[in-house]
Amino acid sequence: MTRPGFVLEVDERTPPLLVHEGEGFRLQRFPMGTRVVYPPDSLPGVRDVDAAIERALLEPHGSEPLPDLLRPGMRLTIAFDDISLPLPPMRSPDVRGRVMEHVLEHAARKGVDDVRLIVANSLHRRMTPSEIKKVVGERIYRSFHPDALTNHDAEDRANLTHIGRTPEGEDVEINRRAAESDLLVYVNINLVAMDGGHKSVPVGLGSYASLRHHHNVHTMLNSTSYMDPGHSALHHSCERMGRLLAEHLSVFTVETTLNNDTFPSPFDFMNKREWEWSARDQATYLAAKKANDAAPGRMRREVFRRIESPYRVTGINAGETEAVHKETLSAVHRQQLVEVDGQADVMVVGLPYISPYNVNSIMNPILAQCLGLGYFFNMYVGRPLVRQGGAMILFHPVPWEFHQVHHPSYVDFFEEVLAETTDPAEIEAKFEEQYATDPWYVHLYRTSYAYHGVHPFYMWYWGAHAMSHLGDVIFVGGDRKAVHRMGFRSASTFADALEMAGETVGTSPRITYLHAPPLALAEVR
Repeated sequence: MTRPGFVLEVDERTPPLLVHEGEGFRLQRFPMGTRVVYPPDSLPGVRDVDAAIERALLEPHGSEPLPDLLRPGMRLTIAFDDISLPLPPMRSPDVRGRVMEHVLEHAARKGVDDVRLIVANSLHRRMTPSEIKKVVGERIYRSFHPDALTNHDAEDRANLTHIGRTPEGEDVEINRRAAESDLLVYVNINLVAMDGGHKSVPVGLGSYASLRHHHNVHTMLNSTSYMDPGHSALHHSCERMGRLLAEHLSVFTVETTLNNDTFPSPFDFMNKREWEWSARDQATYLAAKKANDAAPGRMRREVFRRIESPYRVTGINAGETEAVHKETLSAVHRQQLVEVDGQADVMVVGLPYISPYNVNSIMNPILAQCLGLGYFFNMYVGRPLVRQGGAMILFHPVPWEFHQVHHPSYVDFFEEVLAETTDPAEIEAKFEEQYATDPWYVHLYRTSYAYHGVHPFYMWYWGAHAMSHLGDVIFVGGDRKAVHRMGFRSASTFADALEMAGETVGTSPRITYLHAPPLALAEVR
């Protein structure tokens, strides 16, 4: 029986607590009375993953079994999530590749030979051949790459199909091969409640013409929480698009969920609650901390890039999208949900080295903002962990550093757009279309490994809800110039940050520390 998540109140017996700070970590003492939200212990994984996959395909929710949907001469397309999930990447074999193996075996037995596999990378950068191979596995890679296993191209006009418009006027335009297939099988990993469901196909296989309808400031500001689909304007828009797609396309959804086994040895102390660290855990922490602090930046980054999580699969569900996603959300909530009584004046988060958009890359300032204000701030259902007008303190160095291949438009966004204004609505109105249609950014997206020109705008919009809610945002240890460019404040120490936050929330604030990763989803009552 695994232990649920819980809320600790710091007292004189509480040891210093682990806090992530980019490609580093520390033990930090918190003031007496601070509430610490811990995620639940990892749920046990399914005993036989292959048997669970087969059962999901043969006993789907709201759909005929997969073999009954297959026939000779049909066009079958399999789409799957890109490297933005899971975080960190999981140890081989990736569960998506295992699912695809089973789907392809059923297709072969039914005589289906027109099969294509597509990375649903949306406006993200293309995956490299080695990254694709790691997800799909050696056998699928050798059999299909490069002709029948490709990245989605959201700017390839010849290979996009406009399906129609929702009653609200939202354009639905997706990958032509997927749209013209007799069956589209979508294989995903749900790391958080925001993933999956009707969001998968219209986003993963969509174009800018489609994504602009829900990846915008208005939608973000009208989402109570991105992690609470019932109250997310983004999810409602994707649901409308998904239902329109269902009228024109047969979709068989396969969704998988993982437990909280985030860090492998020698970093497995990060999975544990500090007062339960053994002597070995304490020694491992000290050794890892010393080595990490002494290593040059490039070496430190390379060590973290090589981390592969020993996740266990907690659930596999297949069939009709909405019926499947209901089961998926239940599994995600069982692993992550923690009840929290009331809001705080100050919310504290340590930002790790990785986000969905810097895998094998660099966490630039815009991505640090998105991870903190767009993701961790929104790790709640009900109400935010921090009250309206409260403060958020984030630990991260926020280096003024960018990956020149992956994030070219980010460089210009940071140096040109944010130098003029940080207001999301003003940025959207004045600059978005220019960046979204810029021929050079389009060229780099299509032929290199660059995120789409509009991508930094979406990352900025992700933080719009938090920006409108919070009275202060302070980065501990953040590069002052980079933090100031984004309109936030920086502090040298946590004590300094609390003193600064006092200007907004008073000198005796109620503090809540969201202890993550592993991930926790706060149900704030």
